[in-house]
Amino acid sequence: MPSTTDTERPEAALAVVGRYLRHERPVTALVVVLAIAAFLGTLLATSLVPAVLVAAVLIVAVRAPVLRPEGTVRLHTEKDPEAVLEGFTGPTPPVLAFQWGLADEVTAGNDVVTYRVSYLFGLRSVELTVRTRVDSTADGDRVELELTTGDRPRATYSATIRPDGEGTAVDLEYVSDRRFGLRRLPQRLLAARYRDEALEVQGYTVVEREASLRG
Repeated sequence: MPSTTDTERPEAALAVVGRYLRHERPVTALVVVLAIAAFLGTLLATSLVPAVLVAAVLIVAVRAPVLRPEGTVRLHTEKDPEAVLEGFTGPTPPVLAFQWGLADEVTAGNDVVTYRVSYLFGLRSVELTVRTRVDSTADGDRVELELTTGDRPRATYSATIRPDGEGTAVDLEYVSDRRFGLRRLPQRLLAARYRDEALEVQGYTVVEREASLRG
């Protein structure tokens, strides 16, 4: 798999991710503001001790890893199965637009892709690794994308690619290996608004989607 740079990522999908980011930051700030408002409101209505207790409960409630996303998606595209397989096994799989779209750097080789994402104004960074496996089955080609951060599993995407009329159908299953706290819920709900659009600009139509947050 050849190395890749930012310029090789689909520009239309990057634009969608950019719009998400412009809305995500105010949403994240709003969560912090609401937590501070709850603390100050309790402090003004009662005293310092109850306010501290409320703050402690809020911190635990919003940060405790209790939710685990999973779901299924059926996609359709006019692309032929070979082109779809190439896209899913390449450095920028269409279903991972919010991973490679947020990355500062994308490097690839030997069926392994790494997305480096910086945060805290560039003071810290994390590397997300995607390992790809392909199997031929009676139902079509099956691509498994295993996402890890360091040695810790993060998520698994399994896509079955098959001819469908004049195009190609993709049956996708995904499950997160990491749980997240309630503070991330507004971000995930916002991302859901842009997820289908990111696929659409890459040539994929979402026929059916089922998503859940398992506790």
